[in-house]
Amino acid sequence: MTSGLLASLRREDGRVSLTIVVETTHKRMMRMDKQALLAKAIEARELAYVPYSKFQVGAALLCESGNVYLGGNIENAAYSLCNCAERTALFKAFSERDRTYKALAVAADTPGPVSPCGACRQVIAELCPPDMPVYLTNLKGDVEETTVSALLPGAFSKEDLRG
Repeated sequence: MTSGLLASLRREDGRVSLTIVVETTHKRMMRMDKQALLAKAIEARELAYVPYSKFQVGAALLCESGNVYLGGNIENAAYSLCNCAERTALFKAFSERDRTYKALAVAADTPGPVSPCGACRQVIAELCPPDMPVYLTNLKGDVEETTVSALLPGAFSKEDLRG
């Protein structure tokens, strides 16, 4: 986690003092957080209930509180009642009153990084900050980094309801 270690030894009035400063870089920390979050999204695939499609999707939502909420997609014989992994993770966090989000990772067994559906993009745009990072991955390790606003440009928002 550290990117540098500075140490200085100082003698003053017959005493010796040692000062150690550990420097970290935000970019390095984000890379560590991103990798851990991607691993959690892959792990979250095991939470999926997919008896029909067998297509497991996992999502991991990192909150400002440090909590991580996992979600798996949940299918239903009446297909319109299914819920995606991204929305499951967001709804879990929101229902627990954890409502300030830092990053979202989504994983599936796809040829390239998995793409959230339109419904998920709308919910993400509604509940997450526009500049929040979104990491999309597959089981081969391909990763696409994007933001909430890039996922759904021109998203319908609460401001649109104020005629």
